[in-house]
Amino acid sequence: MVRRVTPPVPSPSPSSATTVPGASPGPSDPSSLPLGTPAPRDGTATDGPATPAQPKERDPFLDNAKFLAIVMVVAGHLIEDLRDVQAAHAIYFFVYLFHMPLFIVISGYLSRNFTILRARKLITGLAVPYVIFEIAYSLPRYFLYGKFEISLLDPYYLTWFLMSLFLWRLSTPVWFQLRWPLAWAVGISILSGTSNLPDELSMNRTMGLLPFYVLGLMLKPEHFAFLRRRWVRLTGAVILVAGLGLAFLVHRGVKTEWIRWRHANTAIGVDDVTGSLIRLAMLLVGALLVAAFLAITTSRRTWFTALGAATIYAYLLHGFVVKVVERFHDQLVNPLGVAAMIAFAVVLTAVLCTRPVRRLTSWAIEPDMSWAFRRRAGARRR
Repeated sequence: MVRRVTPPVPSPSPSSATTVPGASPGPSDPSSLPLGTPAPRDGTATDGPATPAQPKERDPFLDNAKFLAIVMVVAGHLIEDLRDVQAAHAIYFFVYLFHMPLFIVISGYLSRNFTILRARKLITGLAVPYVIFEIAYSLPRYFLYGKFEISLLDPYYLTWFLMSLFLWRLSTPVWFQLRWPLAWAVGISILSGTSNLPDELSMNRTMGLLPFYVLGLMLKPEHFAFLRRRWVRLTGAVILVAGLGLAFLVHRGVKTEWIRWRHANTAIGVDDVTGSLIRLAMLLVGALLVAAFLAITTSRRTWFTALGAATIYAYLLHGFVVKVVERFHDQLVNPLGVAAMIAFAVVLTAVLCTRPVRRLTSWAIEPDMSWAFRRRAGARRR
């Protein structure tokens, strides 16, 4: 009897896989999957034969976008008190239309495979840093004004983003169970403007900006590939230039609270019908500007690409510097002072994302909390 030998099936060549924009090392990040591979939504590995683990190199696209976005955040905070200068007010208005929506879209995209089984990351990456910086940002008020108040459910200053992201990520599995999730999220955002929501849990911003997070969850690698087309990039540049020019024309006629997402319609001074239409327009404008910004973002490796992987450090730390700069307000309220603060924002952001700063502050921003958790069953068996 002649035995039939089945030839082995060749495995795909590693070079044939195209990495997703913003790829990050590690199995927990859906952006590290090859282009066209669906991100696992239940926290499990994809089916298939085991292959030797290979280090994945981060794609610079989203890291570049994150660094440029955090520069806008820092610059916006540095010039916030200088808005008596016309140019500063217009730039502030333009930047606030989309800089946080941009971060939220990216956060949603990188949260596509989050499940409750990954709750440890929620605690170490968001909850613990939130508590630490909520206390830390309350200390200057004590030393300067003798007022020390801490309310862990009512975020102070820029810690609101950690609170909102915590809640958004908890809701992630729900959005994949719904039909038309983005429509639901837009409806929740618009309806939230009709109610005087409490400040606890940053409810106004959490509900109002929710559609951008859900939009990020719905994005796929092919959407980013579409943004890299030449005509789309040119269109994006035109949209951003036109948007900045329009901001210079209308910035004094639009109430700033619309771009901060902090209050209900009645608190801003409009009825619910008008407020709902304005809020819908803000969502559409924000999404358009986010797409335009991503379209012009380079996918090449630059001097700031590596820094884009550590933007959470710049976000949480720059507020202390802003509080110090505010003491020199009178000397900076002029066009030269505004220009200096924008340039300083680039330098400050870069410094706060560097490795030495990360080593000094990682205990607070990326704390090692392994001691606080039970050992996994697999680890006990080993």
